[in-house]
Amino acid sequence: KGDVHDIGKNIVAVVLQCNNFEVIDLGVMVPTAKILEKAKEVNADLIGLSGLITPSLDEMVNVAAEMQRLGFKTPLLIGGATTSKAHTAVKIAPVYEGPVVYVTDASRSVGVASALMSAQQRPAFLESLDGEYTQVRARQAGRRPNQRWHDFDALKALPAPLTAAPAPSPHQFGVQVLAPYPLEDLVDYIDWTPFFMTWELAGKFPAILTDEVVGEAATQLFADAKAMLKRIVEERWVEARAIFGFWPAARSGRDDVTLYGDEDRREALATLHFLRQQTIKPDGSANLSLADYVAPEGDWVGGFAVTAGLGAQARLDAFEADHDDYQSILFKALMDRLAEALAERLHERVRTEFWGYAPQEALAKEALIQEAYRGIRPAPGYPACPDHTEKAKLFALLGAESQGLSLTESFAMAPAASVSGWYFAHPEARYFGVGKIQRDQVMDYAARKGWTLEEAEQWLAPNLGYDPHSRDVA
Repeated sequence: KGDVHDIGKNIVAVVLQCNNFEVIDLGVMVPTAKILEKAKEVNADLIGLSGLITPSLDEMVNVAAEMQRLGFKTPLLIGGATTSKAHTAVKIAPVYEGPVVYVTDASRSVGVASALMSAQQRPAFLESLDGEYTQVRARQAGRRPNQRWHDFDALKALPAPLTAAPAPSPHQFGVQVLAPYPLEDLVDYIDWTPFFMTWELAGKFPAILTDEVVGEAATQLFADAKAMLKRIVEERWVEARAIFGFWPAARSGRDDVTLYGDEDRREALATLHFLRQQTIKPDGSANLSLADYVAPEGDWVGGFAVTAGLGAQARLDAFEADHDDYQSILFKALMDRLAEALAERLHERVRTEFWGYAPQEALAKEALIQEAYRGIRPAPGYPACPDHTEKAKLFALLGAESQGLSLTESFAMAPAASVSGWYFAHPEARYFGVGKIQRDQVMDYAARKGWTLEEAEQWLAPNLGYDPHSRDVA
């Protein structure tokens, strides 16, 4: 429910089908009731859940709890980019008495499914799994006393960790749209290494093409991808669009940033809420917040949303009608790469042209991939700003829905081949992870957002450095 991405799930389905398993694929954004009703209808031997965004973690717990309530005994398989063995062991397995198995990647799915279906292998497999999860839970419980956190009020009272460095005014402020964006301008900006990771082929491009183990498979896959990419571009299989904007801004308080509709900064449009690193660092370095990259007055912040998935469904429907899973997955993977390429290319044009704070920049593709430039484009829902709900402000500011982009109830972007984020131009701006935070900061954040503590804990669950059901704070 709420998650729109399914490439990994599609690969799992293909791998299992090639090994004589029948797979019923319910698609994306599937509510719990539909999953379990279908499982009963077909008398499913296994149920699998896959998720890409962090809200999916809570949804998986909900599915497991409902399976327990309804008396299911069916093994539950957990996978996807946002999942982990720790989350499965600590959060999901305890709410369901049936087997709950974290599956690391698609290549492991056959072994796991086969063991669960074998009367001979299943008892030993589950016994070993239970031992693993017990160890994981013990390790997780043992971590907290060794971690130390700053008192959040004291942390807020410290001097600003960075020198205020207001960005120059953009050449044109407000929202701009580039639609359709020429696909041929994106090909040279594709980072191919993540493309091979999608197919679970490990190695950096282009070295992966000559790798002793996966080189042959990678070379064939790359040839197929280039052939399809050529058709995508020449025949306009999809339409790419970019929406971006720049707003007068000012840091308000310690961890908020207010965006304005006028350069005098009198007409407030939105307030962005950020989190601050709270763990005490052994090297004594500063605890960062994205708000540190915005001066208290007279600064600028940008935002963007891009997609390369408009019009893709007709092509996917044709592949499905032909039962061509390989071409379907290849197409989805290429759309993802084109969306990321558009985000990269747009950011380059923002730095040199539209905002223009780095007009002399001239970087090779490798330097772009390594982000060897001034400025960052962090995305709501990711390590530096892990609250997915902030995406709603970005989409509203941009009017993204008018360009065919939308958000699900869990704040996943649709089409799936989409990227969005904020632009910061501070010369010291870099990516970081907020990491674990404590209840005092969560309470502060809830107050700033107008949430209850429980709402904040729900949306920030992966970042909680404490048990929200306990009053004891490590």
